[in-house]
Amino acid sequence: MIEREKIIEFIRFGIVGCIAIAIQYTIYLLLIDYMNESIANTIGYVISFCCNFMLTTYFTFKVKPNKKKAGGFALSHLINWGIQTALLNFFIWVGVDKIWAPWPMYAISAPINFLFVRFFVKTKGN
Repeated sequence: MIEREKIIEFIRFGIVGCIAIAIQYTIYLLLIDYMNESIANTIGYVISFCCNFMLTTYFTFKVKPNKKKAGGFALSHLINWGIQTALLNFFIWVGVDKIWAPWPMYAISAPINFLFVRFFVKTKGN
């Protein structure tokens, strides 16, 4: 059975993730008519990343941020950005409209990102 705290963490992660996705997707929508989709997504990702670390540490996992956690968080998000970029381009390549292509990308990348972030931010000794 999954521990209650892990379920609550996942719910809090979902709330923070929704905020980050809303920021990222809004910026993506504002930029896609003016630049390549991957670049628009990257700009949105970087901007949403700025508030994501603090929300993730203080709200999702209730730990204090430090340099080691910040480094692990950045590494996990670099991996997540790579996964997102590949998925976005894949979904556009298979014919999903560029307006909707981020949604299956988010659906696949968010659970993977949860595991990476939890490992780097919540690991004891960090």
